[in-house]
Amino acid sequence: MMETQLSNSGNPPPKPGQRAPLALSGLDFKLLKVFKAVVEAGGFSAAQNELNVGLAAISKQISDLEIRIGMRLCTRGREGFCLTEEGSLVYQASIDLFTSVDNFRDRLSSAQNELIGDLSVGVVDNTISDINSPLVAALRKIHDESPKVRFRLHAAQLDEIERGVVEGRYIAGIVPVYQKREEFDYFSLYEERSEAYCGVGHPLFDADDAHHSVEVLREHAFVNHRYAIHRDKLDFVTYDSFSASASQVEAVAMLVQTGRFLGFLPQHYAAPWVAKGLLRALMPERVSYHTAFNLILRHNTTRSPLVKAFAQALGVDLKAPLQG
Repeated sequence: MMETQLSNSGNPPPKPGQRAPLALSGLDFKLLKVFKAVVEAGGFSAAQNELNVGLAAISKQISDLEIRIGMRLCTRGREGFCLTEEGSLVYQASIDLFTSVDNFRDRLSSAQNELIGDLSVGVVDNTISDINSPLVAALRKIHDESPKVRFRLHAAQLDEIERGVVEGRYIAGIVPVYQKREEFDYFSLYEERSEAYCGVGHPLFDADDAHHSVEVLREHAFVNHRYAIHRDKLDFVTYDSFSASASQVEAVAMLVQTGRFLGFLPQHYAAPWVAKGLLRALMPERVSYHTAFNLILRHNTTRSPLVKAFAQALGVDLKAPLQG
């Protein structure tokens, strides 16, 4: 793997023992923001759209930062982008730095009765069609009341959102909850209903529900939605029934539409395909389960005015986190 080349301009970085304390300037903040964006994008090329600059400019800025702080931050080459140990340290420190800056700015804006700053929220993918979700209405309310707030909305899988909240990249997450983690405080939002579906061509698609039973369903192959670990599923399917797997709702739907598998899908997500006659819910009055969606915040952290405003817009009482 080829290492990142340091800029040829200036003197080489001093040895650690000779290094003077770093006094951050406006340029350092800019370079650290570029580095943070590169890490979160997964590499130099992937960060071009986010930063709206070319690859050469990004490479030069990272090299300048490495010279400025006297550390090699990353390697890149044919095997891809990778942080060094020092790079990981600088990335985590940059998250803390910008979080502190945002908190400082939030306090000033609060004193001025004006909300500003970045509202960085992670939301699990494929939930926009759920009318029970309060997210869209909450974002609309904040934009109308606080137009200087900048939205940073990220649709991702559960593990990515949890990791982003822990690392401070997201100030909040809206996720399905299968088991609680001590790193978060949880606040109830709504429930999502899921049902068992089959696609055109499946033996059960044209059969009368009156002839169906849970035992009949267990005789057919199911798609295992890997991260949706729900105890209630075992009321309708056994582990032996899982003969395909998927990590996203969309992937589950694709496999079900082959007509070769059954699978659980959120009712709101499946509705358009049901209307087109491509999917069918099986015994929905008997075979269904509900998943709790929560707002998650990092445990034991100060709630900024922006977080408080977001929670209020969602209809959440921050003084009443869920227990257990």
